[in-house]
Amino acid sequence: MQTQESYDLILYEEKNQRIQKKSSVSYTRLKSKPPSDYWILETDAIERPQRAKRLEERVYDIKKESLYQNTGAFALFDTLVRNGVYSIFGYPGGAILPIYDELYFWEKNNFIRHYLVRHEQAATHAADGFSRASGKVGVCFATSGPGATNLVTGIATAFLDSIPMVVITGQVGTQFLGTDAFQEIDIYGITLSLVKHSYVVFEPRLLPQILTEAIYISQNGRPGPVVIDIPKNVGFEKIRKYRPCHQKTVDKVIGWRYGTLFNINQVRIALNQLEDSVCPLFYVGGGIVSSNATFELMILAERFRIPVTTTLMGKGAFDEHHYLSLGMLGMHGTAYANFAVGNCDLLLAVGARFDDRVTGKLDEFACNAYIIHIDIDAAEVGKNKSVSFGIVGDVKQILTEMIIMSDQDEFIELRVKFIKYFELWHKQIGDWKKQFPLIIDITNNKLLPQEVIKLVTKIRPNAIITTDVGQHQMWAAQHMRCPARHWLSSSGLGTMGYGVPAAIGAAIAFPEKDIICISGDSSFQMNLQELGTISQYNLPIKIIVLNNHWQGMVRQWQESFYNNRYSHSNMVAGAPNLRLLANAYDIFSLYTESRLEIGWVIKDTFTYKGPVLVECNVLEDENCYPMVEPSKGNTEMMLTQDLVTTSDGLIINKKERERQLSLEELEENH
Repeated sequence: MQTQESYDLILYEEKNQRIQKKSSVSYTRLKSKPPSDYWILETDAIERPQRAKRLEERVYDIKKESLYQNTGAFALFDTLVRNGVYSIFGYPGGAILPIYDELYFWEKNNFIRHYLVRHEQAATHAADGFSRASGKVGVCFATSGPGATNLVTGIATAFLDSIPMVVITGQVGTQFLGTDAFQEIDIYGITLSLVKHSYVVFEPRLLPQILTEAIYISQNGRPGPVVIDIPKNVGFEKIRKYRPCHQKTVDKVIGWRYGTLFNINQVRIALNQLEDSVCPLFYVGGGIVSSNATFELMILAERFRIPVTTTLMGKGAFDEHHYLSLGMLGMHGTAYANFAVGNCDLLLAVGARFDDRVTGKLDEFACNAYIIHIDIDAAEVGKNKSVSFGIVGDVKQILTEMIIMSDQDEFIELRVKFIKYFELWHKQIGDWKKQFPLIIDITNNKLLPQEVIKLVTKIRPNAIITTDVGQHQMWAAQHMRCPARHWLSSSGLGTMGYGVPAAIGAAIAFPEKDIICISGDSSFQMNLQELGTISQYNLPIKIIVLNNHWQGMVRQWQESFYNNRYSHSNMVAGAPNLRLLANAYDIFSLYTESRLEIGWVIKDTFTYKGPVLVECNVLEDENCYPMVEPSKGNTEMMLTQDLVTTSDGLIINKKERERQLSLEELEENH
């Protein structure tokens, strides 16, 4: 049992935190009979006596031997709440039942809340969405065997996108490990290459330290998921001398450290490099969002008038309405962003990893540029693309140091020169924007998916957007303008079925905000059972399904590169009636296939307070452009099925060029 002194220490620490920040959370020792070592979550000091009294009344109804035993399960929830975790996503099962049994009492007394998903994969995506939207650590539960293996896709999604998440799995009892017992699976070994760290807990007394470490590890340094596997008996075994563990203990006593120190001279070298540049460019990834460095990026970009292009993960890191914004680059990025990368002479890569969907043909990516790569992960610097210079450290700290240093006299004088040097560069980018705008070709009476997306972002510009994967994801990335942490999309793994459960996580993190899921008919069917979760908790999520009756991106590739051989990409046969499906889950639904109706349909969607499923029957054969062909450089883009660009920015007819090349080959052979 915990001592009075330990709780007094908690009160002392929390009091200091409240002095520094009025909105901080505090814990209050409950003085009740029978005596108990327990505390309640406070959000307002004024309500403390009333809340304590209400809880005191409830505690009398709880048997001391069931709630106040210091078991492994108790240690788990005690540590979660001490670390500020109040929302969990999961699905119960045999091996994790001791933990769910303890959860019953914690939920009953309103200390923590669990959200029941309909599939374990959705639990990881919901925790992922919660984390991306809030910046906090997402937590999910699952049982052993198939419950644990169902988590793998979500763990991989979080790992490739560097999302902080703690995954807790049940396991068969320690006495059965290695016997191929019912639902025994080595989730530790399965996920070894997909996690930042992982644990198997053999003693309940170690749970506070392990869980506190896991939360610390997941969000410090380069963020990522951590797996904790807990055998069944560890959950109900008692702890003789229970000792809580705090983040300060992990940092100062246990000794976990993530080096963020960098050489100040490196920052000076990076700034000095601007003096030799006339075409600089910021290439920004998800590291800016993870480190909360959007403000610092804005200051630097405006101070030196450097254009900014972002990756899919970096969307929202820079104001996309800003005149310096070039939008997203890469395979389906804007043409002017890709031309800017191909022609810049200084590339400042910040929190990005030179992913193949961004770079295209690697040798031609920023081939004329001096590349400075800033990242917290030393392994990423020079991994995919050789760089001229690297700075390893926290992105926010490095950009802050750049701002401070640029205020020194030597750089103040240069800043005026920089702006003058960059005038021709800005004019060139402006010409590209005029020549290659993102245009919606409204020559067909059929409703276009881009129209729906632009209308949604116009009506709800500050909504949190989640997407699935495919054409609709790329159209949303092209046409939607989102603030930081308002864009949630599976970028590295490209996970279909991510959108709906991620929206659930975002809705739990921000119940007062508009949450919109943009999905396709194929992706939506991957996790449509999560309508049950949305219905159960009455989450006001608006799901907009762009139904083109195909696996849209697969069909586009089959059309462009496989001579129209549409092998198993059509989704008409066996497609569900989405309106009936929504009604079955008691969710309000709307349908439209008319361009004349789409305006009021979207407006009606947001006037309804509860969850809504909107099916938009859109043009089937609409393709997503611009598009960089495989093995091509980013400046060689398909603007339509027939028109392509050259590295010099010329627009030519693809079929005519192929015909000319074939004639030239024939002449050479003869």
